[in-house]
Amino acid sequence: MPIEFLSYPWLPISLSSIFSFLLPSKVALRASLKQGQMGICFVKPQKPDEDDSHVDFAGGNVVLIKTMDSWEQKIAEAQRDGKIVIANFSAEWCGPCKLIAPYFIELSENHPSAMFLTVDVDELIDFSTSWDIKATPTFFFLKDGQQLDKLVGANKPELHKKLIAVLERQPPSQD
Repeated sequence: MPIEFLSYPWLPISLSSIFSFLLPSKVALRASLKQGQMGICFVKPQKPDEDDSHVDFAGGNVVLIKTMDSWEQKIAEAQRDGKIVIANFSAEWCGPCKLIAPYFIELSENHPSAMFLTVDVDELIDFSTSWDIKATPTFFFLKDGQQLDKLVGANKPELHKKLIAVLERQPPSQD
């Protein structure tokens, strides 16, 4: 079932005021309670005959991370190879995540010198919480496991700008 999401983690608003606003309307509220601090999304009810548009979160040079073992393996590989890691913390149900996923894949194909990972926040709840993910998508730019930069939201121009800035700070590979 397709779902449209609006996520405003910066909006200082209480759940009670959201509920009082939404109760008279036909819009449902989905709070990601099982994820803890994953944020709040507004869900637009869909007609039963609307088909679900599938989006791949892995493709190109993007690796989908669903286990801690795969995260640790990829971070070790990036450290060994001297690569920058761009980690996209996303969820399959997240509208903005679905919108930016094809662009993230395109970036991975255009910048093979970096490692592109998509972390499924629903599969790695505790891990995502430890990274203080409050909204999806959230992108981290890492070198040797350390954060260089961060971007919250599906902002294509800002994602590209931050990626280029991080990659330009890198010395050329000694291959």
